[in-house]
Amino acid sequence: MATDPVSDLLTLLDLERLELDLFRGQSPDEEESQRVFGGQVIAQALVAAYRTVPDDRTCHSLHAYFIRPGDPKVPIIYQVDHSRDGGSFTTRRVVAIQHGKQIFNLAASFHVAEDGWHHQHEMPDVPGAETLDDRIEWRRKFAEKLPERHRGHFLRPRPIEMREIEPLDPLKPAKASDVHHLWFRVARPIDEAPWLHHCLLAYASDMALLGTGNRPHGVSWMTGELMSASLDHAMWFHAPMKFDDWHLYSMDAPYAGGGRSFNRGKVFDQQGRLIASVAQEGLMRKAIRKPKA
Repeated sequence: MATDPVSDLLTLLDLERLELDLFRGQSPDEEESQRVFGGQVIAQALVAAYRTVPDDRTCHSLHAYFIRPGDPKVPIIYQVDHSRDGGSFTTRRVVAIQHGKQIFNLAASFHVAEDGWHHQHEMPDVPGAETLDDRIEWRRKFAEKLPERHRGHFLRPRPIEMREIEPLDPLKPAKASDVHHLWFRVARPIDEAPWLHHCLLAYASDMALLGTGNRPHGVSWMTGELMSASLDHAMWFHAPMKFDDWHLYSMDAPYAGGGRSFNRGKVFDQQGRLIASVAQEGLMRKAIRKPKA
């Protein structure tokens, strides 16, 4: 019986409460990676923080650091610290622990709804999602070039549907502009609390962003010449959203150097509202090739 990847993701974010401020999260059973996907840890940590915050407050910003690679074979413990409970702002700090050590920490701030002045940058003028191929369909063109043992993982159904506007060959990427646009959404309609849609966006925001800094150099982690990993992650949530609708992820990488790249993203809904902003620095190091025996 086929599983539903969206249901699997929602289960992944339904943390087990061990104590008042202590939660346990799992990783997907079929995970083949040697480390936990960064977006998973961000989203689970944000869920843990949300479960200790009054219902009238919504996360407006988070700042996180990836400290050690997560082990997908063991649970992750999330410990929430009540940094501040104010009249209109609430702050939480979340530490993710495996094997007795921190692998990740997050600080998040929550705010009651207020009225105020408003302006925003315009959404880029790009082709609509309905005119583009799904990312999985695009990947099928390259799957036969991969070892057979990796093809299933490469093409497996995903909980987040993505449609890139100018996708690159993942095996032989050409040099391209660092500006990168894609449409993304939860892969089927869901009936969940508004705050969980922000957690799902946090999960998806770590997809594709790290690779934005690679585009001007024509490199990819799949070519074996690049060692890459997310080092930190920051998000600002500007408005409520329904992430089972299409949203545009507009990304760029203003700088790369010293073994790191700096990447930014803006998330717009189909009406052109700026929903969220993202910033991330990632490791962008030349891989050390081992001599053949």
